[in-house]
Amino acid sequence: MEPSATEGGLATEGWLPPGVNGGWIYRDRIAADAAGQEVSAFYAGRYRHSQRQAWQRRLASGEIERNGERLGADALLAVEDRLAWHRPPWWEPAVPAGWRVVFDDGDLHVIDKPAGLPVLPAGGFLEHTVLRLLERRHGADPAGVPRPVHRLGRFTSGLLVCARRPGTRAWLSAQLRESTASLSADGCPSGQRATPCQNEGGVNGCRKIYRAWLVPGDLALAIGESLLITTPIGRRSHPLLGAIWCAVETGQPDALPSLSRLTLLERGREADVVEVAIATGRPHQIRIHCAAVGAPLLGDPLYVPGGLARPGALPGEGGYRLRAQRLCLSRPDGSPLALEAALPEGPAAVATGCHFVHPMASDSDAEPDGPG
Repeated sequence: MEPSATEGGLATEGWLPPGVNGGWIYRDRIAADAAGQEVSAFYAGRYRHSQRQAWQRRLASGEIERNGERLGADALLAVEDRLAWHRPPWWEPAVPAGWRVVFDDGDLHVIDKPAGLPVLPAGGFLEHTVLRLLERRHGADPAGVPRPVHRLGRFTSGLLVCARRPGTRAWLSAQLRESTASLSADGCPSGQRATPCQNEGGVNGCRKIYRAWLVPGDLALAIGESLLITTPIGRRSHPLLGAIWCAVETGQPDALPSLSRLTLLERGREADVVEVAIATGRPHQIRIHCAAVGAPLLGDPLYVPGGLARPGALPGEGGYRLRAQRLCLSRPDGSPLALEAALPEGPAAVATGCHFVHPMASDSDAEPDGPG
């Protein structure tokens, strides 16, 4: 993908206002298994948000090129054909654009991402993302632009690791992929508390700890008790997306082994508060695993008890409360680094920084039609 010309809005009082972006060019190269298909059929299978009729209209309007030439109608594809969809500018909703920098050593740059702000372009967002905001704010920085090393869900708040040097990003990405496979709460036996960077994998391991607010009363644990969740995660059919990540049976062909440890911290009338340590990074893992054990995230519109997805809901819809609170990793020089995103205190602890509510929010903020 590559950008077309863009129009950048200005953040006001911590918000990036709604606005129209400059469009985007989506590029694809045709492999052998797609040869012989019509262009509209290829796109309908590649980007399942739109049916063939929609792609035929885009062909007729001249939005799609094959090998540098605009197509006005459907055509058969051949191996190595190059397609380019020139998506016209579209509307992006307002997003929170302010954050606290937790750590910056001139290379590594860790922020406390607000809920409601996407990390990377996808799902109808292009300019209203952490990546684009970092590029705007640090474009003239001699040290370079810090770029995200990993993803957080749009409505997940908390620690997001970025780095300026490509080598540092590669190093950190490998750590985040290779989290310790042997997991106990903070790397310790249940009921014990670890030092910030303690884990069973030693200083080279990576530990990701989340705070989550669950539907109250549905979790069969005592305060301080932990539960190891090993439910596999895979893709099931979905009427809106074609397929969606959710809990699947062990042995299903695309089932991915997944491991989380959930510890109950407190019970309340509004929510049960848990700490979740993950040793794998599957899509929507915490949301799926909590739902799989019968305690979905409070306000999650997608995942229901058992870990399956509601047919009419989409992953990008918010309402749930999840925070990336603590992270321990090794820096390229081998030294350990422990970071923590502070939790709000008092009644705001459930909402502020963990739940996204824009004062102008409306049904018009629905996710636009687009890849991702």
